[in-house]
Formats: sequence, C-alpha cells, structure tokens
Amino acid sequence: MPTEKIDRRSLRTRAMLRDALISLFQKMDYETITITDIADQANVGRSTFYAHYTSKDDLLRSSFAGLRALLVDQQQEALARRGSFEDRSLGFSLAMFEHAGNHRDLYRALVAGRGGTIALTSIRQILSDLVRNELTTTYDKANPHFVPHELVVQYVVGAFMAVLTWWLDRRAELPPERVDAMFRKLAVQGIFRINEPPPPAVPLSN
Repeated sequence: MPTEKIDRRSLRTRAMLRDALISLFQKMDYETITITDIADQANVGRSTFYAHYTSKDDLLRSSFAGLRALLVDQQQEALARRGSFEDRSLGFSLAMFEHAGNHRDLYRALVAGRGGTIALTSIRQILSDLVRNELTTTYDKANPHFVPHELVVQYVVGAFMAVLTWWLDRRAELPPERVDAMFRKLAVQGIFRINEPPPPAVPLSN
C-alpha cells in the first residue's frame, strides 16, 4: 500500500479519536472516560487506539496540536505585517480568545478534574513557546535594567490565562475582540516598558 494512503488513514484515525474524546467530554467526567469508551465512540478497536496513542492523557495532549499550529500561523502573520513591533506583538492572542469563545462549553468541561490540569498545562506551554519566540528578538541582555526572559514569559502567560478564565466564567459576555484589545493594551505596554530605567525617586517633602 502506498505510504500516502497509510498516512491519510493514520491522520483520519487520529482525528476520529480526538473527536471521540471531545464528544465524550460533553457527557462524562474525564476521570470516568475509558479507552474502550473512546474506541467505541470512534468506532475503532482498542488495538487501533494503542497503535496511535499510549493513553487517554496522550490523546488529550495531542488534541492541542491543531491549536498550536493555528496560533503559530497567526503569530507569523502578525509579525510579518508592517508597523511597530509593539503593534504586531502577541498576534496570536485574538485567535486564542476566539478559539476559546467558539468552544467555551468544551473549555469549561476541560477545567474540571485531571483533564483540566492536562489541558491547561498544554495551553500554557503553547502560549509560553509563542511568547518566548517574540522575546528572542526584542530583548537586550546588555541593558542594565534587563529582566530575565522567563520571568516575562510567566508574567504574560499568567496574565493571559487569568483573563481567559475570567472571561469564560462570565460566559464570554464581551466579544473576543474587545477582551483581546484590553489584554494587549495591558500586556504589550508591560513587555516593552519593563526594561526601561525606573522613574527618578521623588524626594519626600519636609
């Protein structure tokens, strides 16, 4: 059988298994979902599942590959646009808010139990990699006011996750464009001002 047909079949099977897990998420707690449940939902055998994934945790982590590719594409498109780097930075954030808004019931289901821990860890890792990619080209370690990259990464990603959770808890009442604009206004200003010298101290009046 040609390799192309095998690859297509493999990709199709992986997609079916990911869709099966997402479907089950809407009905069951993550902890109670079994490999048999997933295989039955995807209409494949258990041996087929294990030919592609080692566990349901492995399957869940792999489900974020498409999200990573989407955000990377959005970041690259933003960085390629004309304008200041400040205007082009964090170009992936709107796509992340839109993805969460379009799948908010799934995101709410993910945050409960062990599945939520895996999902949030995966999302944090994706966002951290994206922020590191941008900081690589903007920071000067010779600057006497230099702040370590990883501190900035954790600051930005932590802020993003807090805003995302706050937004979803409010049932996404605000449109993603509005939430993204507010987040970027706060985060981008912090990133690009953090290595500036502190303002001079104001002497205390007698």
